[in-house]
Amino acid sequence: MTADTAPKIFDRRNVDKADAFEEIPILDMGPYLAGEPGAAEELAANIRFIQETIGFYVVINHGIDRKVIDDAYGALKDFFKLTSEEKAGYKFDETSVGYIAPKSTVYVTSKVNENTKQDLNETLVLCLDRPDDHPYVRDGVRFTGPNKWPDIEGFREPMVRYQYACADLGRKIVPLYALALDKPIDFFDKYFEEPIMWTRNAHYPAIEPEENQFGISPHSDHSFLTILPLTRVAGLQVLTRQGNWLPANFNKDALVINTGEFLNLWSNGRFIASPHRVVPPDTDRFSMATFFDAAPDTLANPADFAEPGEALKYEPTTMYDYVCGYIDRNYSSKAGGKAEGIEPDAA
Repeated sequence: MTADTAPKIFDRRNVDKADAFEEIPILDMGPYLAGEPGAAEELAANIRFIQETIGFYVVINHGIDRKVIDDAYGALKDFFKLTSEEKAGYKFDETSVGYIAPKSTVYVTSKVNENTKQDLNETLVLCLDRPDDHPYVRDGVRFTGPNKWPDIEGFREPMVRYQYACADLGRKIVPLYALALDKPIDFFDKYFEEPIMWTRNAHYPAIEPEENQFGISPHSDHSFLTILPLTRVAGLQVLTRQGNWLPANFNKDALVINTGEFLNLWSNGRFIASPHRVVPPDTDRFSMATFFDAAPDTLANPADFAEPGEALKYEPTTMYDYVCGYIDRNYSSKAGGKAEGIEPDAA
């Protein structure tokens, strides 16, 4: 699919689980969001097939206005125009929000590549904006604020609009996952009333990489699910079970959705957390990956979804413990994590 061709909507009835995907499947959320009878069940059935085979899909007619996305990208580009010294004033710290300099991460948790070189991207992490007296913020819960808002005119408003649009969409997608996992449609709802939600707002510069170096190295997300608006500049690639790296082709009205490791664990491995990477682009690339995570004390127990008599593949864990452990292992101790030996730029 290209930006100028009509998308071919995925239908599980036309493929076999053993088939190799040649492109990331596309789903239309329009009938579901319009409340059409049977649309939720049909969409959930396609999501089930995808999450058991490739773990990534693209959605159209998702309800987020393109202007909301474009305005947020515009604001993000303004931030990355700042000098290194200015950006360092918003440094990522123990609150797990703020600016992360290039070469601050090595995804040692990757199961598909021995990542040894620091990633080339720089990032501004912003969490779902909450008031300072919110219990999460007041109690110092990581990834919940307070945000370090850059002193740039017109920056905060479009970013907050984008955040809340993603939160609204995430809450509409979660019931589909409940149906896809053979649970009542409201099974997950209580866990997302006050989610941990944060956006990895990244700049991927056009830099020649060293061997085994990436914009962001092969990894699986930590999240329950991830939401990403596509951009014209290519770079994101998804690893299939057959060992092929599929590009995420641009469609101006589409979002990429994927399952992270937390849902993979909770579903006892049924829904896969596919590895993906970003190769260094030919020109500057910007990305706003939003991690839609459950409330901090949510306990992912694989027994919730295991078949009778099926062995449990993972130990239960909370959302908060999982995300903190993931970041601490993959991020430099000089950039808000606990990984030693990673020397970020402008450390």
